[in-house]
Amino acid sequence: MRVSLACMTRHGVWRALGSSCARRAVPAFLILLLWGCTSRPTHEAVLRIHDWKTGRVYVEAPAKVNSRLLFAWVHSLEKIPWNEYYHVDERLNLILDEITFPAFGAGIPENKGRVTFVKDGLIHMKEIDQSFAELVWLNSHFSTRELVLDGTPITRGSELPEHTRLRLVIEKADKGEPKWRK
Repeated sequence: MRVSLACMTRHGVWRALGSSCARRAVPAFLILLLWGCTSRPTHEAVLRIHDWKTGRVYVEAPAKVNSRLLFAWVHSLEKIPWNEYYHVDERLNLILDEITFPAFGAGIPENKGRVTFVKDGLIHMKEIDQSFAELVWLNSHFSTRELVLDGTPITRGSELPEHTRLRLVIEKADKGEPKWRK
């Protein structure tokens, strides 16, 4: 059933309420109003950092498809600062896009991405496109520098339990009002 905007303007909004135009326009208006209320951008996912063994949640932060995550840590005995850049895909996997670090050392790959270059004293390896359902690591107050989601710092290694195996995962948001914790 088509609703004519001209019908509403020709008869005036108030006079149209009793007309056949209004009987067609009001349901259409209500459908649009409901759609507008329910289709507002919401966080469809949540980043959670769990204790790998107990499942206790230490950090929750709102996330969405295409959210960007920076996982910054210190690599190896040489204490090389290492940055990993991820994005969230449609299946809520973390896709490793890029790594940056200042120098090569033990265990650092020489050709991780399709594009490698040096800029501002850092080696960049881009277009890695490696998928992870989760990130699992043994937390260290020194080695885990920070985690940043969409430009907002969400935690640091010093704020998480020392020497604890942790699991970072992007999950569908629970129904109801989320309680973001840190």
